[in-house]
Amino acid sequence: MNSRHTLIKYIFTLTITIAIIILSIIPTPEVEPLTRVPLFDKWVHFIMYGSLTCAMWIDYRKNKNRNISLMFCALSIVYPSLVGGLMEIVQEHITTYRSGDIIDFYADVVGTIIGLILSVTFFITHKKIKHRHNGQ
Repeated sequence: MNSRHTLIKYIFTLTITIAIIILSIIPTPEVEPLTRVPLFDKWVHFIMYGSLTCAMWIDYRKNKNRNISLMFCALSIVYPSLVGGLMEIVQEHITTYRSGDIIDFYADVVGTIIGLILSVTFFITHKKIKHRHNGQ
């Protein structure tokens, strides 16, 4: 399988990854109502990386993968966590208007794990519902 074919198969994952990279490196304005929300920035990280994990599973399922692969489970934790860690390093060492934060990285990882749990739960539930529907 060539790399172009893989990129097309995982286009949703690629799109979310690019969006996260862009959002991580552009300057962000301080929005007064949002700064009053406790841990708003951590929630954003949690949602972005949970979404990336879910996107990976949507692409995985879309590509006719019928069974849960332990290798893909591991990849769906490692890849978003790696992207999150790299973005924190980029923010700290390359940008002058953003700063890297280990707590942001922790929020990325927690979002990734919750995204994995939700995705696998949906994968299993959807498979059971589909199996039950086909059996009737």
